[in-house]
Amino acid sequence: MSEDNNQIILFVDADACPVKAEIYKVTERHGVKVLLVANSYMMIPRDLTHVERIVVPSGLDVADDWIAERARPGSIVITADIPLASRSVNAGAITIAPNGKLHTANNIGNTLATRNLMDSLRSSGQVTGGPAPFSARDRSSFLSSLEEAITRLKREGFKP
Repeated sequence: MSEDNNQIILFVDADACPVKAEIYKVTERHGVKVLLVANSYMMIPRDLTHVERIVVPSGLDVADDWIAERARPGSIVITADIPLASRSVNAGAITIAPNGKLHTANNIGNTLATRNLMDSLRSSGQVTGGPAPFSARDRSSFLSSLEEAITRLKREGFKP
């Protein structure tokens, strides 16, 4: 994979990403390259020439590390993993959760702290529930956030 540092690249933490179809649709319209990063083979529709599959070895955080090492200004990272989101924001990437939440330098610290607190409470048995089910509203919010992120990068001079 070689890319120009002025090219928009979208990295997807793909193993459990519920918005791949939305990613394909928006990035195809804009001509943005997509890298689906996972530790297992993943089907990609044949007609999507702008989407590339990256299969990394199995192991804890291997896909996250691969993405974090390549995230940079001009890239977009799609992940539900808060530690990866933090690393991506710190690298200058636009970072979006599948529910459309935009992670920024201003909010990632609080998001990471909340994630760590909830993880601790779940480990101690004090909290037994997980996140709310993924909804149509989340999908819509994601589409809007991704569209805005690509448009912003184009205005800043990054090329698809």
